[in-house]
Amino acid sequence: MSKRDDIIDPQAPGIKDTGLVYSEVLGWIDLGHARGGDITDCLGQMERGEASGQPYYLVEYQQTMTYQPFSTGRCSRWNIKRGRTLAERHSITLAMMMETAIAFENWQSMPFFSWYTDSGFSAEDLVSDLLGFYKVVRPQNYWPWLKIVSKEAALRRWDYYGALGSFKNRGFNPLLFPDPTDTRIPHIPYKGRLPNFMMSIRPFTRFDSDIVRRIDAGAQVTVGWDVKKK
Repeated sequence: MSKRDDIIDPQAPGIKDTGLVYSEVLGWIDLGHARGGDITDCLGQMERGEASGQPYYLVEYQQTMTYQPFSTGRCSRWNIKRGRTLAERHSITLAMMMETAIAFENWQSMPFFSWYTDSGFSAEDLVSDLLGFYKVVRPQNYWPWLKIVSKEAALRRWDYYGALGSFKNRGFNPLLFPDPTDTRIPHIPYKGRLPNFMMSIRPFTRFDSDIVRRIDAGAQVTVGWDVKKK
């Protein structure tokens, strides 16, 4: 659940792996979502599975939300046939992430969470997940390509349009918020197009083959409880 206070100065020194920024290409980006740690973990499971010598290996991917001390989320478990190329592993991981992310956002949208959060399908969520995927599988400095605006310009958008949870984006294409000081265009959020580098890998779809056997298609609910020791 992004807040106005999460907006950071993109020009400030230091590592930027948390906070909220606005991109003229991708719209709002949650840097926490875009870290890609989930993708690194998934690809690591695949690498170990490929080295296991077993005909199939299990890969688990999950997204969770935490309301201390409670956590919950959605999880996908797939059996992958050993012998996948790196390109195939990237494609399978992308499909796993997209399927689970949609299930997770639906989970956050359930009435029993809405009292606490408006985060389900918030404008920045899915596109930030996708950016995190590409940061891991095609690592480079994407910052200059994304046309990140100043903190002042980002705050201007937030104050004009309101909290992001009010704007739902159920797909991976960006939701763009025009600068309210630009008098040449309507000040209405609209769907943009992903840059080419974020469409270069296609998610795996050949589920009628023996390459992937889905045990859970984002349907498994995860629940955790952090008990503090005294």
